[in-house]
Amino acid sequence: MTGSTQHRVRIDDFIDPCLASGLTSVIPMSTWKARSPDGWNRRVAIATMIAFVAAVPLLSGMPHSEKHENRRVIDNLEETWRNAALKGNSAAMEGLLADDYMAITPTGVLQSKEQTLALIRNGTLRFKSIDYDDRKVRFYGTTALVTCRADVSGVSADGDMSGSYRYTRVYARDSKGVWRIVSFEANRIREPEPRKSNKPAAKKK
Repeated sequence: MTGSTQHRVRIDDFIDPCLASGLTSVIPMSTWKARSPDGWNRRVAIATMIAFVAAVPLLSGMPHSEKHENRRVIDNLEETWRNAALKGNSAAMEGLLADDYMAITPTGVLQSKEQTLALIRNGTLRFKSIDYDDRKVRFYGTTALVTCRADVSGVSADGDMSGSYRYTRVYARDSKGVWRIVSFEANRIREPEPRKSNKPAAKKK
């Protein structure tokens, strides 16, 4: 086996350990309700994000003042996105999203920039409230990776989407220094089910 083949095997195993066993990913994904095998789109999306982030150097040597300024910019953009979503402002949202923007919804559907804007314009996607918590921002060269919790109330094409979510949003800075959103993925937070008692039920007398 060549060195390049060995490298491919390790990368595949990292992206989806189930590949080695011949099993598909646990979470089924789809491309606009695609006919792809279960889990394939998720592996592609994760591989793309890993390659995108790994392609730029970690900003460990960035001056503290510059890190602080970039963090302030991203925080402001997160608030701009929130306000645009709450007001259904598709024009403001269009300015935030990169042309090649791609999102993965909690139901596993891929959405392009054009599709996202269309849902906002026709009122299919509507937010009543969005509350942020536990936001973390990391920088990799001209890329910013945001992870956050959001408590949301609203509706989407799939119906009521009210609940708590963990999301990842990726920003990229262009040659003019403008940050735009290139990727987004959200997952609903499931409350743990109560443990079932192992004690046998009491016999009725």
